[in-house]
Amino acid sequence: MLSVGLRHPPPFARHATRHATPRPRQRRTFFTSAMQVLSDQFLDLAVAIPYPASLPAYSATIILVTVASRLILTVPFSVWAKKAQWKTEDEILPRMQTIAPKIAQEARKKMAREGVKGSKEELNAIYSKRFNEAAQAERKKLLSKHGVSPTLIMAVPALAQLPVFVFSSLVFSGLTQPPSVLDSETFLTLTSLVNPDPTATVPVVIGLITLANVESSKWFISDVQKNRQEKVEKWNAEKRAQGHTVIEPQKLVQNVLRVMSVGRILIAAVVPGAVEIYWLASASFGLVQTWIFDWISYQRDRKRRPPPPISATSKPLRMI
Repeated sequence: MLSVGLRHPPPFARHATRHATPRPRQRRTFFTSAMQVLSDQFLDLAVAIPYPASLPAYSATIILVTVASRLILTVPFSVWAKKAQWKTEDEILPRMQTIAPKIAQEARKKMAREGVKGSKEELNAIYSKRFNEAAQAERKKLLSKHGVSPTLIMAVPALAQLPVFVFSSLVFSGLTQPPSVLDSETFLTLTSLVNPDPTATVPVVIGLITLANVESSKWFISDVQKNRQEKVEKWNAEKRAQGHTVIEPQKLVQNVLRVMSVGRILIAAVVPGAVEIYWLASASFGLVQTWIFDWISYQRDRKRRPPPPISATSKPLRMI
């Protein structure tokens, strides 16, 4: 049976306990001083907020701080990346679709002027290589013109979240070092915020939410996105059949995240309960954020006209 807040003492008792049992002195550095300040502020905040008596104050404050930190420190970067992605879809991809026949025609004319000869397979391979090189060069020009970088679109949200995630995990872990007032509070299946979940329920939920964040990308998908993905998969299959190595960063990242979802279960099973609550709140926030962005993208694609198809005489572009 789940227990919530059965053991947390009155606010004044918690506040008195914190100041009556000082932690052993350690050599102070800027990092440890910053962590101590944040820890004290967190405990003061948990005492100051007038929670109902039935609500576990420290657990609720961990969730509150998690949501606030994500909204302030990470969501702006995610919004920037999403807008950059939409700019790519609205301005760069349609332009590439439009000029693809011209690139294909110029590649064929250049081969004819140079008198390139060979078997049908050899000519197709030469044509495909030249077409892709010219298309990629034009794509880079368009990306530079619009100030868009696919690498930054993928990397910035993760790089912005990582320092916040690591530092917050260290702060909440530090709060559980004895003597800790967090030992007096329970939450869900956690018998104490200082110890790991004895039932491993919270770690499993964390892993499932992380996995859902990866797999839910298929839940909100418009016909435009579906057709685009089908074309990309067909083009990649053709490239592999020709002996080319095709790297798909998005699928690579998804596979890594799938493995990480299992790894998070194993790690979460041994960290303090306070850290488990933070990870659970952060993963839930990330899942909701993904749903919102995917739903907005779905609505945009439904209202947007599909881009003109690539000419049947041209070779596909390895992009998107």
